[in-house]
Amino acid sequence: MVATADLWDERGDSLASVSIQLRDLGGKIDFDGQVRTIRCHRDNALIKQILATPGDGAVLVVDGGGSLESALVGDLIGASAVRNGWSGVIINGAVRDSVELGKLDLGVKALGTNPRKSAKDGAGEVDVEITIGDVVFTPGAHVWADADGIVVGES
Repeated sequence: MVATADLWDERGDSLASVSIQLRDLGGKIDFDGQVRTIRCHRDNALIKQILATPGDGAVLVVDGGGSLESALVGDLIGASAVRNGWSGVIINGAVRDSVELGKLDLGVKALGTNPRKSAKDGAGEVDVEITIGDVVFTPGAHVWADADGIVVGES
């Protein structure tokens, strides 16, 4: 994978750079892939459902509204993502089981952690345009993530 700083040097303003400072919580720091999206608030049923399907190296970008009140991904959902070939998950929200997530071959960026479980009602939207910070994530775009941050654009 090309480092996000090098990619920015090559492509500049044709990319968008996420200014929100997300924590690296997965076993992979550098990851990239085609964008899939979910918008949900304190309900992870759709996340679990999507990450249980073939990922083909994609990255699931989740707009959890910035809530740190409950976790949207934990070790079981993370392990399912690995089994199904997802490259990573970027969450504008919280995760749990961070020590176990750190052992998985999965990129995980999130605002923080909370041991509290989220609801499982299936509320939310899949594959819709979402905004995290001032960056719009469109399904089918490409996202690159590493220790320096997250950039999104066309592949």
